[in-house]
Amino acid sequence: MQPSPASVLDRARSLLRAPDSARHDVAASVVVFLVALPLCVGVAVASGAPAELGLITGIVGGLVTGLLPGSSLQVSGPAAGLTVLVYEAVREYGLAALGALVLVAGILQLAMGALRLGRFFRAISVAVVEGMLAGIGLVLIAGQLYAMADREAPASGLDKITGLPGMLTGIIGSERALTAFGLGLGTIAVLVSWHRLPAKLRVVPAQLAAVALATGATLLFSLPVATVEVQGLVEAVRMPDAAAFGGLLSLGAIGTVLAFALIASAESLFSAAAVDRLHDGPRTSYDKELIAQGAGNTVCGLLGALPMTAVIVRSSANVRAGARTKASRVLHGVWLLLFAALLPAALALIPVAALAGVLVHAGCKLIPVRQLAELWREHRGEAVVLAVTAAAIVTVNMFEGVLIGLALAVMKTAWETSHVHVEVVDKGAGPIRVHLTGNATFLRLPKLLDALEALPQDRPIDLDLSDLRHLDHACRTSLESWAERHSAEGTDPVRVASGA
Repeated sequence: MQPSPASVLDRARSLLRAPDSARHDVAASVVVFLVALPLCVGVAVASGAPAELGLITGIVGGLVTGLLPGSSLQVSGPAAGLTVLVYEAVREYGLAALGALVLVAGILQLAMGALRLGRFFRAISVAVVEGMLAGIGLVLIAGQLYAMADREAPASGLDKITGLPGMLTGIIGSERALTAFGLGLGTIAVLVSWHRLPAKLRVVPAQLAAVALATGATLLFSLPVATVEVQGLVEAVRMPDAAAFGGLLSLGAIGTVLAFALIASAESLFSAAAVDRLHDGPRTSYDKELIAQGAGNTVCGLLGALPMTAVIVRSSANVRAGARTKASRVLHGVWLLLFAALLPAALALIPVAALAGVLVHAGCKLIPVRQLAELWREHRGEAVVLAVTAAAIVTVNMFEGVLIGLALAVMKTAWETSHVHVEVVDKGAGPIRVHLTGNATFLRLPKLLDALEALPQDRPIDLDLSDLRHLDHACRTSLESWAERHSAEGTDPVRVASGA
């Protein structure tokens, strides 16, 4: 059968578009690689892990997750949002156990994707997610301010924050600490002001430019600051052994695995929703994306690397750079692999203070100051959930803080949806009519009983429940008890019209 002229024309158009698409994808992959490189290294160092492990996670995010279906344009790798949790896990269980934790979290993500649970992550309260990110941001900023001064940060988030005044006053007498801190401040200044420079200069991503300038200044002036420790890509791989899996039996380790899986999944799927708004291409399949993230974390776990999520900074850079297909995110993984294999010694030149400055800047972006102000004006309950979640993460820990936020969000929703309206119609003669509408739950029981017990005791009452959308057991029992008490006063029995 001869092909129709229309089909021939469509094929010709696709062939003509292919080179143009490839050109855009290659260019976008280079941009994403330049953005990802300092972030991969910085997240790893801030997590208490070798710099190479961050690169390995970025490579897996490109070559494994990037090839799988899900979101076509978002880019995965180590994320600032998990830095605090990874640091706590490494401190608590050791670097050797990290791979086992990430591997089990990846398998859990695969199971959730296979069970088609990806779409349910869209039901998580936005206030809880933003509160989680705000809490992470606060702890991340506080911890990295110590790293900017070449100082070791305290273990807990609250100690990091409360110890900042003492740390800042303590570095005044140290030339080395002041030099490192100034280098970090300079890095932040470059990041903040980069968008104001001419467009020709802004071709280079701000993160790369800031780290490159700090590295150049360190080499040029022989600054006495700490630099990244390098041990080699192959040497950094730490495949988990039986002992690492044995440590997962504790309640704390199980909580860490759940936190890895749930937080990484939520951040990835929220990122996918944000990326979908930035382009007109295919929409994200949430279940497939969850499987892709799980496959990536499973491989990262087998290699002993950091956990991964989809990262909005790299993903938005990918879209803005003109990416057309998933080839751009796969190629960015290729460039990371080539850099790690051919130029590992370059990592040893990067000052730790500069990477800390990059993460302080990233942490500031995690704190939704404008959103919190808008929420306080329009939805104060949501603002309280956000603030409490962030405070709980700072004062307790990541996993329990998120649980507290989720519990508070559920309580707020239950309270808001349990409105019951009591309408009393008294015409002066005959029975008093009491009409209830809304949702009668135990949360509104005090209001309901106060209204009923204020009614005259010597009058018959018609209680109309037919328009209640919900009447829970506690309210039904209390209404029955009230009706019995009222009827015992010598009046006509309370007549009830029930529809619930």
